[in-house]
Amino acid sequence: MKKMPSRKLTKQQRDELAALAKLPDERIDTSDVPEVRDWRGAKRGAFYRPVKRQLTLRLDADIVEWFKAGTSKGYQTRINEALRAYVEGQRKSTG
Repeated sequence: MKKMPSRKLTKQQRDELAALAKLPDERIDTSDVPEVRDWRGAKRGAFYRPVKRQLTLRLDADIVEWFKAGTSKGYQTRINEALRAYVEGQRKSTG
């Protein structure tokens, strides 16, 4: 999935953001924002997306075929998940 290029902020938008940043918290009107009291359905890290880096990696053909076989997720995503699980396991065992 390609990301859309970020639009540059206009001078007016930058000025508005700078003015808001200068306001003390008690002067910011949050009356139109409902207060959330029930966090039972919340999921930590649901919107976290680590930065991806493109690289060339040589893998054994049978390993690539195994990751490509029968799933709705892309094989690169599955390889990344396997590597992440390995790294997390290593962190737990050494830390």
